[in-house]
Amino acid sequence: MPEIQRLDVHHAPALLRFERENRAFFARSVPDRGDDYFTGFAARHADLLAEQAAGLIHFHVLLDDDGTVLGRFNLVDVADGGAELGFRVAERAARRGVATDGVRRVCALARDEYGLRRLVASAALDNAGSLGVLRRTGFTPVGDVVLNGRPGLRHVLDLLAP
Repeated sequence: MPEIQRLDVHHAPALLRFERENRAFFARSVPDRGDDYFTGFAARHADLLAEQAAGLIHFHVLLDDDGTVLGRFNLVDVADGGAELGFRVAERAARRGVATDGVRRVCALARDEYGLRRLVASAALDNAGSLGVLRRTGFTPVGDVVLNGRPGLRHVLDLLAP
């Protein structure tokens, strides 16, 4: 069974492989990270770990039994009991419930480990997969947004609701 882990320094090689192998797949639904992301990956990874240590973000990877990254689930802009959720899963794991399961797990961590009360997440209207994950995990649409020039929906999840 896949295991969710808080991002750590030892995840860097597997995470970079995940991003490289799925770059074209991700670019079909979200903006490409650009070449600089890959050439500066080591420094960026170290910076993210420093932000995480400061409590500003909480990054997670979902690992297959062999240590392969199946997905990443991130909580950013942590402040005032809330955070923004972002997630992506490998093409080989898509449409198998992996994203839904990962989001559920990270929502539980957000509430139980990080003391968060509310999450927000956005998805483009043409990203049916992410919209479905948000719906299945209890997020409620609250308004329109523009995501890199594309229309989208902003969602909210009250982590303390029964």
